[in-house]
Amino acid sequence: MTEPPRPPAGITVDGTGLLCVTLLLRLRGRIADAPAGTVVHVIATDPAAPLDLAAWCHMTGHTYLGLVPGDDHGRPVYALRLAADARPTRPDAPWRTTTPDR
Repeated sequence: MTEPPRPPAGITVDGTGLLCVTLLLRLRGRIADAPAGTVVHVIATDPAAPLDLAAWCHMTGHTYLGLVPGDDHGRPVYALRLAADARPTRPDAPWRTTTPDR
């Protein structure tokens, strides 16, 4: 069985060796001016990355696409698609949205 095609990346964020807190800070900075629909590949070696990226996408409104088939020299790659109506996050705390909780 063949692997599904790898969604092409408009942006790649290398988070090798970073914990998810720092990874999210880097990710937030890299996507700040990217248009909706952009596919972002995130190279992440933190074992919690698939859970944290999925939760961050759920919180912000971006779409988590999951693990990308193959890898980047032995490092896992995860994909997400940026949403037009994503909720912004705080510059100093990208795990928190800037809108008040309801």
